[in-house]
Amino acid sequence: MMKKRYILFLIPFILYIALLGVMPQMEPDEARYSLIASAMNETGNYVTPHIKNTIYLEKPPMVPWVTAVFFKLFGENDFSARLFAGLCAWGCILLTFFIGRHFRDEKTGLYAAAVLTISIFPFILGRINILDMPLTFFVCLSIWLGYLSLSTEKKQYLFWLFYLTCALAFLTKGIIGIVFPFAILLIWLIWTGRWREILKLISPVGIVIFLMVACPWIYLAQKENSDFLWFFFVREHFLRFTTQMHGKAEPFYYFLPFIIGGTFPWSVYLIGAWQGKNKTTSLFQKDENKLLVVWFLFIFLFYSASSSKLVTYIAPLFLPIALFAGQIFRIYDEELTEPSGKRKIFYRLALYIQSFLILVAVLLPPILKPYSDDAKGLVVMISGQWWLYILPVVLVAILMIFLPDWIARKARSGWFVTMYLLSGVLLAGTLLPITDFLSPYRSSLVARDAIARYVPAGHLLYQYRINFYGIDFYNKIRTPVVEDFGELADGIIKMPEMEMKKYFFSVQGFHEKVEQEKEIYCITQFPEKLKQLQSRYAHVDVLWENGAFYLLHIRNKTKD
Repeated sequence: MMKKRYILFLIPFILYIALLGVMPQMEPDEARYSLIASAMNETGNYVTPHIKNTIYLEKPPMVPWVTAVFFKLFGENDFSARLFAGLCAWGCILLTFFIGRHFRDEKTGLYAAAVLTISIFPFILGRINILDMPLTFFVCLSIWLGYLSLSTEKKQYLFWLFYLTCALAFLTKGIIGIVFPFAILLIWLIWTGRWREILKLISPVGIVIFLMVACPWIYLAQKENSDFLWFFFVREHFLRFTTQMHGKAEPFYYFLPFIIGGTFPWSVYLIGAWQGKNKTTSLFQKDENKLLVVWFLFIFLFYSASSSKLVTYIAPLFLPIALFAGQIFRIYDEELTEPSGKRKIFYRLALYIQSFLILVAVLLPPILKPYSDDAKGLVVMISGQWWLYILPVVLVAILMIFLPDWIARKARSGWFVTMYLLSGVLLAGTLLPITDFLSPYRSSLVARDAIARYVPAGHLLYQYRINFYGIDFYNKIRTPVVEDFGELADGIIKMPEMEMKKYFFSVQGFHEKVEQEKEIYCITQFPEKLKQLQSRYAHVDVLWENGAFYLLHIRNKTKD
């Protein structure tokens, strides 16, 4: 049997904790929440989130609260910014183990936890400083506690913990943290013929616990912001779900490719592991299967029906997927009955295709680099170390074709462990190439040292038609923004007029500001915006650039 400490502790620690600081924070989402947490520590206001001094009421403050604590403990850096997400991803892995152990046995729990560990979707989401992985952990934990409380007699404290985790999920991302656990358990009770037990979900003590945890923030936020209740509950919940206020409508099947792709790289091996004769033994008891099916389908259908769809929403689906897949892998790994006939051909072909696609993904950037179009934002910027960075990925991609099956034939064991370790190395190995590929234009960390060097103390740095929160976070400055207000628009109109005029400009307003000043320092992105400024002003000095970002010094003489 696989060693528990490797499955539950060592590999998850490496993938989800130790490597958190490898990549700089990406714009805009990661840097946004870091800047909010930093502002909380700076101002001492932990009730109303602020970003660039504007009120930001779109989301509850749980993630910024925890991040602010980590900033106090470990400093304001990429590692501490992502630590809460990483810990919650690790928590989901442990939760998957406990569910699998409860449904079948410890071995099943280990296989399921291993599958979740090497799924690329939670791997990516568990390394990003956004709300979705903490929400996933609290929602999934509350579903599990609710199930246990309905399945275990005389353990009332489980209901209380169920309500507590619902409250934490609410403080992470709002009403969805209540809707999902209650709706899933309600549907499960009806489907299993236990509808008479629905009232068991109502716990007076649990309701008190929920209100004690969630209501203080609601009360204080409304006290500080007279429009909070309407903005948070109506606009950011009801209108977000029913309208296209946050973007274009996506098709109903929008999430399907991401669910399939999110199971990479282990899903190809599931083709070989699935045995028709094991169909019944590969799953769990009937009521347990129904819980996982409702868990998956309700969340999938809920978000598919929503007018607002973001890829990150579907993270809670990967726990039931991992539990089903883990049991299938466990059965196959014990028997090691090789695929035969057409299924063997399909399995081998799928392995070759997967490795081929991995190789194409890492070999393509150097080929595309000469054809990139910076003016249109199609940037391919890779360093001279690219070939060194991709070497582990290339090697693992080749080994994944044959090594697990070869070891299984030779040793009659070790098939899943080999696949698990190769997948873990593959995921870890992608971090350096991805960092090298994305950082030059998706993270403002690349400009930090140049800004510190060239922009004199006391001078404002204007962001011309961009709004990169990381510039403020990494350089500990406050930057005025020209035109690109986006999600800040609602908060800007609530600011004092003098402050608004100082830090938020239209393009015309920025040009008027340049005319009033002797010199202006600004940063922009992509040659198109650089050319706009150069066409208007005679003296535009490029202090630093990397092909994507341009740090500029503009003097106030205009062209005739």
